[in-house]
Formats: sequence, structure tokens, C-alpha cells
Amino acid sequence: MASLAGKKIIVGITGSIAAYKSASLVRLLIKAGAEVQVLMTPAAADFITPLTLSTLSKRPVYSSVSSESGWNNHVELGLWADAFVIAPLTATTLAKLANGICDNMLAAAYLSARCPVFFAPAMDLDMWHHPATSHNVERLQSYGNHLIPVGTGELASGLHGDGRMAEPEEILNLLDRFFARQQDLKGKKILITAGPTFEAIDPVRFIGNRSSGKMGIALADAASLRGAEVVLILGPSRLSAPESKVKTIRVQSAQEMHDAAIAEFPSCQVGILAAAVADYRPKTVATEKIKKQGDELTLELVKNPDIAAYLGKNKAKGQVLVGFALETNNEESNALGKLERKNLDCIVLNSLRDKGAGFNHDTNKVSILFKDNKRQDFELKAKAAVADDILTAVVGLLAKV
Repeated sequence: MASLAGKKIIVGITGSIAAYKSASLVRLLIKAGAEVQVLMTPAAADFITPLTLSTLSKRPVYSSVSSESGWNNHVELGLWADAFVIAPLTATTLAKLANGICDNMLAAAYLSARCPVFFAPAMDLDMWHHPATSHNVERLQSYGNHLIPVGTGELASGLHGDGRMAEPEEILNLLDRFFARQQDLKGKKILITAGPTFEAIDPVRFIGNRSSGKMGIALADAASLRGAEVVLILGPSRLSAPESKVKTIRVQSAQEMHDAAIAEFPSCQVGILAAAVADYRPKTVATEKIKKQGDELTLELVKNPDIAAYLGKNKAKGQVLVGFALETNNEESNALGKLERKNLDCIVLNSLRDKGAGFNHDTNKVSILFKDNKRQDFELKAKAAVADDILTAVVGLLAKV
């Protein structure tokens, strides 16, 4: 558990019978060398005493924004922590966090946290399978938080099924793997393209697409958190990368994105081309707004430069190039054709046929296809989690070049 040594961990505890497991989690984290700050909801004190957790963590336990000693600075805690683990997380607090309701110290610290957040739900079988719970879990994941899956077994109600909080040893191992992986791209420089491109028709109108840039931005943030130096070439999106270390180059057109990519790629070890680049642009751009005349307007389009093809043709030994394919039919064959033609090392395939995948969603469902005919298929998940899956594949490819 060397990766946990010196890490600052907030453990949030809510009012569940599973709170007794939190004492073991705190003890294991301390034994692994982490610093632990415990936060509790008022209801959690009905199940385990703050004195027990304070003794184990060697720090005072906070359950209120204010106490006899004064104001407990939730903002400072949110900046202090390397990770925030909420275990157990009840249905009540799950709903509050998913909807930004801030009525206790734990919720306030969560809303202030800039670190990765992990949550381990604990509730009875029917509560766990209720559509409202599923919706709230998906919403928390869409914010980039990490779900620690529930276990199956005997529940407090006497029922047997899903809803048990993960065991402390499982949570410890998950955190250890997370921090061990966190710097696996250190020393690497990664180019990422994201968002749409807009091709001007006149000063007012353009040809574009529905890409929001969310997937590419998630990749940029995740790569930066894993230690990489990241250059994000971002099309006209209203979004930006929250991770401050990401160098962002804003562009509008496919030609601008092409020029920025070929300038940056030679100094990078990895290129990930997640942008939805327009294939064509108007041959002539009107200098003034085109007025309505007649029933038809004909635009002559010319082909845009192919960024993936250019980088694939010119990549040096040791460089890894990842493409994206968003398809509506013949998905796999079209993606494999693009993988071969453009000399990519792998391609991320997603289909508009899959609910919750594609443009503007906070989630995505992808398959990663490789040159050796291997593929990895993933379930629908938050784009932040998809980004980590893609980067793990990149780490594997870098080990082979």
C-alpha cells in the first residue's frame, strides 16, 4: 500500500448500520500511512461514536460547519484532501449530493472538494434497485465521481441481495490502485483534440456538429491527473478543462485544428483525436451576411485536411495515436477501416444507436479496437470513467512501442 503513504483522505460517514465498517476503513488507511479526516452526518453518530473515529484517526471529527471551537472550514478541507471517500453513503445523502443540497458539514465539504470523490452506497435491496436511486447514482457519476460497487449478501432487513457497502479491504485496495495509477503517465506529453469545428458560411452562419467537447475534456483532465503534460486543442465549445495544468489551444475551424495539431504532435508521445472535425467546408466564405434570395441556396463544399491521416502518416517510432469513430451503421467495419487507413494504434468506437452515448451526454459507451484484432468492450459509464479506460489502454500501448 505504498501509494497511500502520505495521502490526505477525507472519510465521510452517513447514517447507516454499515457505519461500523468505517472504523475498520479508517484504521486500515492510517496503517497504510495516510492522513485521515473523518466527517460525519448528524445521523451517523447514532450508529458509531465520533470518539471512536477520532481515536482511530488521531484528528477531531467534524459533523457540523460550526462547533464550540469555531467555524470548521469545509473549503479548506476540500482543498486539503487528495481523495474524499464517502462510506457508507445512504440513499438520503446520495440524493442530497446528487442535487447539490448542502445542509451539513459532509455535504459542504463535498461541494468544495477539488479532489477525486469515491462513494460506497449502503442500503436495503429495494432501495438500491429503486429508479430514483439509480438516477442519483448516475448523476453523481456524471459529475466525475467514482462509484464503489455495492456487495451482495445478507442485509439489515433480513433480506439477501444487493445493497451491502463494500468491505473496507476492498475500498483500501481500490484507493491503492487509484493512486498507483495516478502517475502512470508522468513524463509523457499528450496531445488531445476535442469539440466540434465550425466552418464559416458568412460572418453569421457556419457548418458545425453537435459535439460538446465533453469526452475530450474528460480525457485531458484524466491524463493531467495521471501525471501527463497535456495539450488540449479545443474547438468552439462553451466548456473548458477544469484541471488547471492543461494547456488549452482554442480553435474554430478544421484548418486551425489541423495546423495546431501538426505543430504540437512532434513533441508528444501520444495523440488522442477525440474532436468531431468537419469533413467539408464552404469553398467561398461570404464577407457579408447572405440575404434570403429565392427558394434555394447552393453551397459548394471542399474537403478539409484529414488530421488523423496526416498524423498517422507522419508519426515517429515510439508515438501512439488514438482515433475516435462515431458511427450510425456498420460500426465495427467502418471503425476498423479507419484504424487501418489512418495508421492508428487503436480506435475508440461509439455508436449513436446506444442510449446515453455520443454527443452532449455526460456518459458514453465505447469499445476500443486494436491493430491485432483485439477489442475491449465497456458498459455505459460517465465520460470521466471512460477517459480512464482509454488512458489505461494508452499506457498498455506505450509499454509496447
